[in-house]
Amino acid sequence: MRGGDRTIAVEAAGPGVTLLRLDRPEVANALNTRMGLDLLEFFDGLNADPAAARAVVVTGAGARAFCAGGDLKQRNGMTDAEWQDQHLVFERMVRAWRACPIPVIAAVNGAAFGGGCEMVLLSDFAYAAETARFALTEVTLGIMPGAGGTQLLPRAVGAARAREILLTGRPFGAAEAMEWGVVNAVFPAETLLDRALDTARAIAANAPLSTRQIKQAVNVGLQMDVASALMFEIEAYNRLVPTEDRREGVRAFNEKRRPDFKGH
Repeated sequence: MRGGDRTIAVEAAGPGVTLLRLDRPEVANALNTRMGLDLLEFFDGLNADPAAARAVVVTGAGARAFCAGGDLKQRNGMTDAEWQDQHLVFERMVRAWRACPIPVIAAVNGAAFGGGCEMVLLSDFAYAAETARFALTEVTLGIMPGAGGTQLLPRAVGAARAREILLTGRPFGAAEAMEWGVVNAVFPAETLLDRALDTARAIAANAPLSTRQIKQAVNVGLQMDVASALMFEIEAYNRLVPTEDRREGVRAFNEKRRPDFKGH
């Protein structure tokens, strides 16, 4: 990242697996302008070179929070123009995260409020620690979610539940998040990251072209009518037929061995 005051930490966590930590634990990993730029750079890099990883796990540094949302200390005293300039960075980051062709798993290790909750929703799916808390509190601050919350939350939990969460700003726990569809599973805090990484490694062991085509088929198909989505699925499927990975998968099955996928 840019110099010594980076706000994220990136490390390899096994073949094809990248671990991304939101790394401002002293302020509950709050999202400031620099973090927005660092996340934009990270996801732009994956969008430009999807072969650089096969799965990504996002978590927060420290035990306190995944991400507490926008850094209100930095925002205090901003002019309207400065606020909107900062939000433009966040908007670009959201588009890059959402467009990432590589599967992204959120490991929610603590509070995920405001923009932090939206990061969870931007991910392909999420696991949470038993102690995790979620909220979209923007309505209590005189603003509204602007990083996908009003659109992604209803798709996860249904419109009526989403309105309740968005209009009250009330927090909810990990058990509710799983019941409502915000996260897929809840684990003890001490095992959360290992479980998320295990899943990421399972994804990374599969054919990377297949995982990227599946992700695209799901995300794009959900925006279409069913007939069009089924046609889109076939187009995605047919792109895999002439690949070496498809041939390797069939060979490995018949030779009773694990396939060695190369991503081409």
